Amino acid sequence: MGKLAVEALRGISLDISAGDFVSVAGPSGSGKTTMMNIIGLIDTPTGGTLKVDGREAASLNRRELARMRREYIGFVFQSFNLLPVLTVFENVELPLTIGKKKSGRKENRERVEYLLKEVGLEDRHHHKPTELSGGQQQRVAIARALVTQPRIVIADEPTANLDSANGERVLELMKSINREEGTTFIFSTHDPDIWKLANHVIFLRDGLIEMEQRR
Repeated sequence: MGKLAVEALRGISLDISAGDFVSVAGPSGSGKTTMMNIIGLIDTPTGGTLKVDGREAASLNRRELARMRREYIGFVFQSFNLLPVLTVFENVELPLTIGKKKSGRKENRERVEYLLKEVGLEDRHHHKPTELSGGQQQRVAIARALVTQPRIVIADEPTANLDSANGERVLELMKSINREEGTTFIFSTHDPDIWKLANHVIFLRDGLIEMEQRR
């Protein structure tokens, strides 16, 4: 900010194991979003080392970073980032059509239908995002993040726009996928229900890890 350096994160060090179910908590301004963006290969740290799946992020070029984000990581953004011209089904299917993982159309369709049913939107296949509530759009975004069976899912407040019943439904789905598919989940959240489910809790304050707990 001008000549003032703002350190969003200050020398933090942590390991997240494959198959972890991680909750990142902390007050506003604690560095949660910055940490999630760095882990997700969206932002580049000004110092230190980040390794994802054993590879140093700094050694990857722009094309390799894009491939890692596309093939290894699923994102759930608070702003949803759905494409308004596509239907619900098409929004969820999109990562399958642009990715390098080759599956038949039947397998792709079955995966999309399964996830839309699990998030309670099986009757919204042909709706556009503008025809949905905020909570419904959030559930579409969650289904889209899971559709490619990514190794890592990074979710920014995934239950913030959901009522308690749908929030519980989505968390059960994510925990099931974590258990059955070995997907690593990393949540930035204020939701105590996610803290209870997490086997790894990280609490940030002022860019530092104030508390870290494994269960």
